[in-house]
This record gives sequence, C-alpha cells and structure tokens, in this order.
Amino acid sequence: MNEKQPQLTGKDQWNILKRLLTFLKPHTKVISIALFLLILTVTGDILGPYLIKTFMDDYLTPRNFPTGPLVGLALGYVFIQVGNVVVSYFQLLKFQEIALKIIQQMRIDVFTKVHKLGMRYFDKTPAGSIVSRVTNDTEAIKDMFVSVLVGFVQSGFLIIGVYIAMFILNVKLALFATILLPIMFVVIKTYRKYSSVVYQDLRERLSQLNAKLAESLQGMTMIQAFRQEDRLQDEFNDINDSHWNAGKRNIKLDSILLRPAIDLVYALAIIMVLSYFGITSMNNVVEVGVIYAFVTYIDRFFEPINQVMQRLSIFQQAIVAASRVFKLLDEEDLAPVQKNVEEANIEQGKIEFKNVTFSYDGKTDVLKNISFTAEPGQTVALVGHTGSGKSSIINLLMRFYEFEQGDIKIDGHSVKDFKTEEIREKVGLVLQDPFLFYGDIASNIRLHAKKMTDEEVKAAAEFVQANHFIEKLPFAYKQKVTERGSTFSSGQRQLVAFARTIATNPKILVLDEATANIDTETEVAIQSSLEKMRKGRTTIAIAHRLSTIQDAELILVLHHGEIVERGTHQQLLNEKGLYHKMYLLQNGVIEDIA
Repeated sequence: MNEKQPQLTGKDQWNILKRLLTFLKPHTKVISIALFLLILTVTGDILGPYLIKTFMDDYLTPRNFPTGPLVGLALGYVFIQVGNVVVSYFQLLKFQEIALKIIQQMRIDVFTKVHKLGMRYFDKTPAGSIVSRVTNDTEAIKDMFVSVLVGFVQSGFLIIGVYIAMFILNVKLALFATILLPIMFVVIKTYRKYSSVVYQDLRERLSQLNAKLAESLQGMTMIQAFRQEDRLQDEFNDINDSHWNAGKRNIKLDSILLRPAIDLVYALAIIMVLSYFGITSMNNVVEVGVIYAFVTYIDRFFEPINQVMQRLSIFQQAIVAASRVFKLLDEEDLAPVQKNVEEANIEQGKIEFKNVTFSYDGKTDVLKNISFTAEPGQTVALVGHTGSGKSSIINLLMRFYEFEQGDIKIDGHSVKDFKTEEIREKVGLVLQDPFLFYGDIASNIRLHAKKMTDEEVKAAAEFVQANHFIEKLPFAYKQKVTERGSTFSSGQRQLVAFARTIATNPKILVLDEATANIDTETEVAIQSSLEKMRKGRTTIAIAHRLSTIQDAELILVLHHGEIVERGTHQQLLNEKGLYHKMYLLQNGVIEDIA
C-alpha cells in the first residue's frame, strides 16, 4: 500500500517544528544549564582569536616582549582552550541526555497510541508501515534532537558572537558582511523547499520496504508453498529501486545546495575582506592582527553555517518523519469509546441484538437488521457461508468496531455502557487462529495476570484437557514458546487458547470456529471440555462443522448479512432450507445448495 501524503508547505513544517519543541518543556531546567554552558563555549571561541590579535598588534608587530603581560596572555589563551574542551563535554552531554529522554517519551506515546487505535485503522494500514513509524521515523527525530537542534542553537550563538566581535573590530566591514545573511537565507530556503519533497518520498519508500518485508516474513509458509519467491523478489526489487532513486535525488540535491554553495559564498567573503583591507592599506596602516582576526571570524562564521547546512539534511528528514509520527498520534480512528456507566456489570450474561446494521467501510452493509436474544446459559450458534456476517457479529459484541444503527445489550445495558475492562474480563474469546506470545506455556495461559497462581494455571489446562500434551513437554508449563507458537501444532495452540480463556472464568463465551484447526481425535476429546465450559455461561459460537453445535438452544443461519433462518437443529432440518442443504453437504449428500 502506498502512503501518499500531501506535500508539506513551509507553514506545515513550521507547525511541526513548534510541536516538536513542545517536547522540551519538561526539561526546561536542564536546558537552561546546557544553554549557559553553550554560551561559555561560544565566548571562548570568540575570545581566542581576539587574544591572538592583541598579541600580534600590541607585542609582535612593535617587537615589544614584556614577560609578565605575555605570560598572562598565553595563560589566558591556554585557560580558554582547555576550559572550552571541558565545558563543551558537559554541554554536549546535557543536550544528548535531553534528546534521548524526549525520544524515549515519544516512542512510549506512539506505542501507547497504537494500542488505542481501532481495528479499522489496522484493516487499512500495513503492519510494516506502523513499525516504520515507531522505529525508523522516531529514530530520524532523535537525530534531529541529538545533533540538529543542538547544532542550530550553538551555531546561532556563534554567529551572533562573531558579528559582535566583527563590529567591535571594524563597523564598516562588519556591515559589508551582513550582505552574506540574505544570500545564506536564499540558499537555505531553496534547499528546504525542494528537499522536503525528496525526503517525503524517501520516507514513504522506506515505509513500503518495511511493509513488504513484514508481509513476506508473516506469509513465508504460503510464499514457499506456492512458489511465490520470484514474484515477491520482483516486487521488493521495484520498491527498493524506487527507494534508491529517491536517495539518489537526495544526494544530488545535497551535493549542489549544501557544502559547494556555502564554500562559494565563503570564497566571495574572503575576497571581499582581503580586497577591503588591500584598498584601505593604500591610504592607512592596516594592523595585521585585525586582518587575522577578521579572516578567522569569517571562517568561524562559515563553520557554523556549514554545520547548519549539513544538518539541514537531517532536519528535513526529521520534519518529514515527525509529520508521519504526528499523523499517527493524531489518528482519530480509535477503538470504540465506552461510557463507563457505574451500574453496568455483567452478571447473568443475557445478550440481545436489536436491529443492528453495520458496515466496515461506510458504504456496504455487512450486517442488516440483525436481531436475536441469547438467554443466560444458552448457546447460540452462528452458521453460514463465508462472508455471511458471522465474525462481524462477534466483532461488534467484543467492541472491536463501533456500530451506529441498532443496539447490543448485555443484561439490559448497552455494550457501550460497560467499562472496557468489564467486557474483556467477563467475555472470553477463542479465535480460529489462536495467537501465542513469546514466553512459555504458563505465561500464555496466565497472560501476566499477577493474581493467578500456578495451581490455577494448571487447573485451567486440566479443565480443557490441555495438560495431557503440556506435561509431556520437556519443561511442561515452562516450555518455551517461540513467536506465534510456531513450534506447536494448530491443535495444541488452540488448547492453550482454551485454557487461557477458561482461566479468567468468563460469564460469556465467544467461540469463533474454535475447533476448525483441531483434528477429529482432538476435537472429540475436547467436546466434553467445551460442554463443561458452556455450562452456566452464555455462549455465542461460530461453527462450520454443524456436528459441533447440534445441541445449541438457538441456531442462526446467516446469508449476505441477514438472518434467513433460526431455530434448533431439528427445527431447521425440518424446514428443509439453507441449513438443511448445508447439513446434507457436510454429510456427503451431493445437492445443489446455491
């Protein structure tokens, strides 16, 4: 997916910079100390050439070498240089600490925001793109805080100090030197205008690289199974080539408008200064120390300018990266908001869907006027062909998506009234493709619930008969779980998911084709466990295997987002409708079910 963003205007960049600077507020005291140290280093840089100028004009030229003043001058110069080294160390250390703390907080903010986003956002945004914003983009911002802002501030102080020193030495020539400022301004403005476009394209290409890499890693089994390596390689190469071309455009821009342009202006400035002193020397005596000091100050003036221009590249990358990070932080596609009504608690587990209509994209309804009731302790099964809306009903019940039309009630309260914690604690979910976290078996059942004891973890595993395979593992409940539980079979992962759900003792049980990935022998073994799990709990179960839900009190048959049939297993068979056709097909009777 391409993440094309509108081009950043000068105003946009300024607003982004101001927002970045707000992250400095918590560090005002440390910044004040760092700025004071910076002023000391700049003062030292300015005083050094002036002391040499004094030596050349007052002592060297007239060949006057009094011991006391010369020793004092030399010691003063050495003291300034040594002091500058020490002060610069602590000044840079303080600025670096501030920068790293800011990025640390920013990454926490971004990571926290990602967990607050709704499923709609993840439906439309590649995972690799999100990873790129949390890692690469924040790293670019860190580079700005670490080197650019510190460099800009230091350069600003140095330029101001140089100008003050030049005005003290020669007002007329210092005024001539001010001609350099608008030239510098034009170069910087031109660079900023064109580089923002190049860097924006560069960041987008990097994001696409991450997205393609993440997709390839997650789908490696399918890629190898269907021999898609060459196709994925070609697609990756195309994106990589686009990233290389964007990088090449960046290098060309830098090579023209950074060092070469500034060096040209520097050469013109030296010619101007030497010409002025040459012309002046025809009529008046020009002190050699003043010439040295002016040339040195011109060099000191252009040194920070060059540093600023070199860092302008990092600055532009950081501004573009920050715009992407702030776009994520400002994302309004959040998880559904709960009203947190105090008296809303799940006690009985009665579920009511009342005329619920829902669309993922706001255009096509995937659920149309859905209404049904699941009484406390009942099992309601959802069946239907792929795309009929079964999973959407569960997504709304679990509050993964917001709905606008109709209402869903639990124990008489709208699902919007409950605290999120109440829904997550009282509604247990088992998905078709269970997700296991890196860690061990026990931590995947406990999910870091501090109050859950080892005995409770084992009891949950025994309840769903997962203990049979767990206790045969070399380290039992401490057996290492790799990423996504890839070293376990689908059935074993599902059993751990069952144990995880039952360990919280939910009041409502939601099964999204929970036995779809379990072999027949394992399925038979856990049917009794499922029956125990459902006892005393309201259960909403999606099932493709009709044999697993024949004892359900209510079966809803969905077709194109609507409930077309409802009743018990026997009632639906007697109706000889869609459910009857599905049942015959699953039992080996070939019949037209269209």
